[in-house]
Amino acid sequence: MNERTYKAYVQILEDELIVATGCTEPIAIAFASAKAAQVLGSEPERISISVSGNIIKNVHSVTVPNTGGQHGVKTAVAAGIAAGDADKGLDVLSGLNDDGRAYMARYLEEHEIRVEFADTSEPFYIDVRVFGDNGGSARVVMAKNHTNVVLVERDGEILQDTRTEDPSDGENALTELLNVADILEFADTVDLADVEEMLSRQADYNYAISCEGLKNDWGGRVGKLYASDAYPDDLLTQAKAAAAAGSDARMGGCPMPVVIVSGSGNQGITASVPIVVYARALDIPREKMLRALAVSDLISIYQKSGIGCLSAFCGAVSAGTGAACGIAYLLGGRMEEIKHTIVNSLGTVSGMVCDGAKPSCAAKIAMAIESGVFGYRLFKNGNEFYAGDGIVTMGVDETIRNVSRMAREGMRETDREILRIMIDSE
Repeated sequence: MNERTYKAYVQILEDELIVATGCTEPIAIAFASAKAAQVLGSEPERISISVSGNIIKNVHSVTVPNTGGQHGVKTAVAAGIAAGDADKGLDVLSGLNDDGRAYMARYLEEHEIRVEFADTSEPFYIDVRVFGDNGGSARVVMAKNHTNVVLVERDGEILQDTRTEDPSDGENALTELLNVADILEFADTVDLADVEEMLSRQADYNYAISCEGLKNDWGGRVGKLYASDAYPDDLLTQAKAAAAAGSDARMGGCPMPVVIVSGSGNQGITASVPIVVYARALDIPREKMLRALAVSDLISIYQKSGIGCLSAFCGAVSAGTGAACGIAYLLGGRMEEIKHTIVNSLGTVSGMVCDGAKPSCAAKIAMAIESGVFGYRLFKNGNEFYAGDGIVTMGVDETIRNVSRMAREGMRETDREILRIMIDSE
């Protein structure tokens, strides 16, 4: 592998594997609000926030962590103001305690928070404006992903403006270098000293929240059902149960940290927890598990990079396919097994839609992992889907591009209709 590609893949993992507490869309709102208040330099007297439809969709039904079970845009804004530490990024609400919750409740009661739809085609967009009682103001705009601050203003003066530096739709220009063959070569040859810390953190954090989801009642308790006597106690079911339980806890507002992938904690859990479950059960050395995590993460990121951070395409499909590739790698699979795992999986479940962050995400995660491992087993049993079978085409990278095109272009109206349905049902 050439040095440029190697360094790019390490950087992609560093950029993507970020620690977050809670669902990343309300957390991004909390982060932007905390940063706007930080720039203002005092408690905001009133706040105006403008967000894209996809943000509304993913904040609509999910519990904001450390808020006592509350949800919604206004809760996320007030939680960010109460937590106050924008320097923590997506971990901004980790320190929100009883005093902070009391402050948040008073703030919601006493201050105006105005929420509007943003007039933008950008799927990920948050624009927070805060106003002080002395006439001061501040503004923070985030776009394209959960940590990308593109505009900062104070009292009308621009302090930062990167809105026109990257006109492309891509989340990260480095991801253009991703392809399946190079991902596998990277996993085989990477110096673990370059990636071990972040991959180990992902394995440890995400497995820990899955254990919490299996132990206690969170969300829809999907993981606990899979772990019950209602299902056979095989390794695939254990992996589905653990990953779903992590999502149960996260969607239910569990304050435990998660390492995200493609801007999503659910995708981070899906891409990692099944690998950990298989490695632990099969007594696979930690080094090989970490290399399998690199396979899963990078293949998940590769698929999502062509789709975008938020869309009508359920990201669990990408991560479940990535997880199956990581499992195939653990079991000795390489290019033949992994490329067919991807094609067979995407040829099966690419129609699953994203209708926001909520308890049922856990069930979708279980289905995505099932489909991914089915794709692997299908090939191992001498079968496969062929070019011309729907969106499947010749070559794994070309099939990934077809799915990206379908999700990015073809599902735009689906995304808008899902949002209209959610709003009409309130």
